[in-house]
Amino acid sequence: MAVLLKDLRLIQGGVVFEAKNYALEGGSMKETADSDSGKYNEVIDCSSFFASKGWIDLRCGLGEPGQEYRETVDSLCRSLEASGFAQALVLPNTEPVIQSKSEVDFVLAKAKPYGPQLHVMGAVTKNASGEDLTEILDMHFQSGLRFFGDGVKTLANSDRYMKILQYLQKIDGVLFDHAYDPLLGIFGQMHEGLVSTQLGMKGIPNLAEDVSIQRNLEILKYAGGRVHFQTLSTAKGVAMIREAKAQGLDVTADVSIYQLVFSDADLTSFDSNYKVKPPFRGAEDRAALIEGLKDGTIDAIVSNHQPQDFDSKFAEFDLAAFGMAGLQTFLPAMRKLANELSWGLLIDKVTEGPAKILSVGNSAWTIFDPEEKWSYDEKSNKSLSANSPWFGSELQGKVKYVFQKGQLIKTDD
Repeated sequence: MAVLLKDLRLIQGGVVFEAKNYALEGGSMKETADSDSGKYNEVIDCSSFFASKGWIDLRCGLGEPGQEYRETVDSLCRSLEASGFAQALVLPNTEPVIQSKSEVDFVLAKAKPYGPQLHVMGAVTKNASGEDLTEILDMHFQSGLRFFGDGVKTLANSDRYMKILQYLQKIDGVLFDHAYDPLLGIFGQMHEGLVSTQLGMKGIPNLAEDVSIQRNLEILKYAGGRVHFQTLSTAKGVAMIREAKAQGLDVTADVSIYQLVFSDADLTSFDSNYKVKPPFRGAEDRAALIEGLKDGTIDAIVSNHQPQDFDSKFAEFDLAAFGMAGLQTFLPAMRKLANELSWGLLIDKVTEGPAKILSVGNSAWTIFDPEEKWSYDEKSNKSLSANSPWFGSELQGKVKYVFQKGQLIKTDD
């Protein structure tokens, strides 16, 4: 299938190129001076569009198996496609937990008919409980897994952490670490600070994240291996990752996009859709995260898509579940950051950065209009969940097409 994309602005290598005509054929996009529409199956006016390699999400929640009311493989793949993501790493926190060949193969088989490619994070401890190790080597040799972690659960046991790093070195595996000390943050509902004091809510201190990152980096120095730190949220955490990279440790890191858009001040309405983990921090932490993206300390931006059912969120704040749906709002969130971070940098953090962490190729393309307005509501929502503070709002920034597996898909359809 040959498609002519007229007056398209390509974003590649952190650079936004001026508008040109491109021919899209067989997975490759090449500049062309040819404007003879008769030679193409389709001609698209892209005068207001940007294009980049297909986006990759490193942290995406799933409900199936066991919690299909939250998100099925089907609804997740449709949400990814509508949001511009060509690949996604799904977390193991399902029921049962994704911790053996059978669960891994189940998810991959169900996703096979769809355009987006799913990668699976295998749990490293049984039932993601942080204690007994799973059959890590079996998941690798039987299903090809290289990415392991306990997802939204933290690895608080130092001995287990060290043994996991030693096991993963045998298979060139990557430990995806949600660094958080559960006892330092016990009963916490939001960021510990002035706002939590004013609202009378138990806070989650920066210390809960900082202590865990520091400990895990020391274990990494001792045991060796490769660690990817997920959802950084504190200034000190960014500084420690920066120093670890300078010392030559094999570490990478990401940040949730909503961590860059919201702050703890947004919780004054007690809207449980703002209840996430790690929590929205203050201005100083946000500034450090922005600087970490600019200087390369933080390698990727993730959606941290955590779909929740209505009952889990429509409750008193302290009883509501943590997590926010974040796929279809990802581009509108990027648009809010584009002046501060630039489109070139933002796109690099959802294409080249994640691809290097996963060591994967990327033949897909995402085409989007940063200015188009649309309503995020029951009609447009592809997910089974709607736990977003932006649900029911008019947003700006719309994915128009994705090209993957040899097909150009119009996401408005």
